Amino acid sequence: MTARLRVDVTALAANLDRVRATVAPAGLMLVVKDDAYGHGLEPVVRTAAAAGVRWFGAFDVRTGAAVRTVLGDAPRIFAWIAASRGDLDTAIAADLDLGVGDAGLLEELADAAHAAAATVRVHLKIDTGLHRNGVRPEEWPAFVRRAAELQAEGVIEVVGVWSHIAEASDAEDDDARAVFEWALDDARAAGIHPSVRHLAASAASFARPEFRYDMVRVGAFGYGIRSAGGPSAAELGLTPIATLEADVVETGPFTRIDVGVAHGLPSALAGRAAVGTAAGPRTLTEVGDTASLIESWPGAQRGDTVAVFGPGERGEGSSTDLAEIIGTIGEEIAVRVSPLVPRVYEG
Repeated sequence: MTARLRVDVTALAANLDRVRATVAPAGLMLVVKDDAYGHGLEPVVRTAAAAGVRWFGAFDVRTGAAVRTVLGDAPRIFAWIAASRGDLDTAIAADLDLGVGDAGLLEELADAAHAAAATVRVHLKIDTGLHRNGVRPEEWPAFVRRAAELQAEGVIEVVGVWSHIAEASDAEDDDARAVFEWALDDARAAGIHPSVRHLAASAASFARPEFRYDMVRVGAFGYGIRSAGGPSAAELGLTPIATLEADVVETGPFTRIDVGVAHGLPSALAGRAAVGTAAGPRTLTEVGDTASLIESWPGAQRGDTVAVFGPGERGEGSSTDLAEIIGTIGEEIAVRVSPLVPRVYEG
């Protein structure tokens, strides 16, 4: 197999600088779920930490603990999925910030904190309408009062209130923000005064300044992955940091590269997408299990490099360009790249 995913860590650092400049004075939390969106967790978090990132969003406790192992005690690491008592114990041992959006989980966490003689930093989640976990508004007053009791006991420290938004339309997001504001007011009435309020992810963090609060959770934009249907990466001032490459292994009426479905390339792209070559874009004509065919060009030779997706230097589309063809998002194309495809870090 000649396929490889080239990751430009210099472009990553530049993207992070661009994000921070855009959202300031709000802080940046870099989301590194799914092996840093398929780019490789350890090199990404090391680059980001060296670039000055101090908050990492890990999604699950396992990833959060892995970031802690790589970076040591300095950063704050936020995980918002704890699926078991074992996860809670691991989170406490790794000194993670935990997202809590369920009354039962809050009690289980309190029990784990008592057992560990620890005070756990928590971020309380209100469901603002996306229904991606979080406490329903009608249950929120009792939830925050209970959190305030546990904070008074020294079991937890409520450092954050947060939520997700759908980013489906400005009107829906405005409705979600109104619920978030109400939840913040109710938390303050219960005696909770969070130091970090966070609601926005990548798209809203750029487009809606009023959604930034104290911190934004940015995943896709950090990696240069634009939103489907949104502004281009260049318009955002970002650069896609990954290029999925493969070498030409056979020439003829069609040129064969050994990257296919087994490596994460969606078969639905056949006949609909273009890849980048030394002669410019060429149609991806067939996607097989382990190899694909592309439209040939004069002078094509074995060993030539083809870019399946990347920043566009050879006429290839970005991961989001491919995603839009098949009705999905660029993040999905990125995380589909098989872990068997070597990651090569440059910059």
